[in-house]
Amino acid sequence: MSLVRVHNFSVSLDGFGTGEGQQLETPFGHAGSRLMDWAFETRTFREMGFHGESEGSFGVDEAFASQWKPTIGAEIMGRNKFGPQRGPWQDEEWKGWWGENPPFHTPVVVLTHHPRPVLEMEGGTTFHFVDAGPEAALEQARALAGGLDVRIGGGVDTVRQFLAADLIDHMHIVLVPVLLGRGERLWDGLEGLEQQFEIEATPSPQGVQHLVFTRRGKDRP
Repeated sequence: MSLVRVHNFSVSLDGFGTGEGQQLETPFGHAGSRLMDWAFETRTFREMGFHGESEGSFGVDEAFASQWKPTIGAEIMGRNKFGPQRGPWQDEEWKGWWGENPPFHTPVVVLTHHPRPVLEMEGGTTFHFVDAGPEAALEQARALAGGLDVRIGGGVDTVRQFLAADLIDHMHIVLVPVLLGRGERLWDGLEGLEQQFEIEATPSPQGVQHLVFTRRGKDRP
């Protein structure tokens, strides 16, 4: 059976995975870029088109960041990660934050209460808009993944739903030394989660902590 994985998911010291007030100009709300600054300086994120101040690092952060892609056959994301619109689609011309050639290059299942036709993009990314719970969405993603692993890409509520449903095998959380105070908190309702995983922590010179959760009894990806 393929694994279900989370990669490069950043949370603040007080547990928020995004700030308050997400909109087109501020995808992470009032958090701005603070949760992801560590990633923008890695070679992996630079190759995905994100801008940083360096040529792209090869150190600890890059070692973790680069694991997001190998053996992934499909992604599942919430509608908030796909775009800022809420409710019925007012504009189906919106094709995501990433331009004509998104970095996924796989099928992507977008969870929404308002399905729309499949959206085919350059580079092999296809967005499938479905109204489904975690189990049904995972079944569809696995059918699209061709035997490879499925990545849960976010946002916060989507990752939390899959954790609550006990469907995640491997998870990379990046603990960022900022306090947001408001937004969407990842860990609410997940008391005792640590008992289901082996957890390893690796510090980075950038000040973040890379936390790797591996489900007990499962092979590592």
